[in-house]
Amino acid sequence: MANKQIIMMILVSLFLMVGVAMPQQTKTTHKKTRTITGCLEKGDGANEYQLTTKAGSTWELKSDSVKFANHVGHEVRVYGVVPNAKLHGMKEDTKEEMKEHGVDKGAREHGHLTVTGLKMISTSCRK
Repeated sequence: MANKQIIMMILVSLFLMVGVAMPQQTKTTHKKTRTITGCLEKGDGANEYQLTTKAGSTWELKSDSVKFANHVGHEVRVYGVVPNAKLHGMKEDTKEEMKEHGVDKGAREHGHLTVTGLKMISTSCRK
């Protein structure tokens, strides 16, 4: 009986050590750099722009180097950095957990992106 308990404790310890040693895959919502495709829209402020993806996610965009004005109403692909990726990831994980339990099923990802590059995909947005 004592041997079974010792063996069980060893097995549990091994599983825990393997779980800690295995590299954790980074969820998309936790990545610091992102590539996002969607429809570029003008925001409320003078230099404010928003990107809406086909899935309904929205991203507030800012950039010191990329000019958005000429691409409003276009489908674009933007490349950039999520200012606080860890906090953004935790927020999105909470939304996913709520969806799994039937709360706020329609919640979509929303984030902020500092854009470092832009590529026009189409001169109009697909609906």
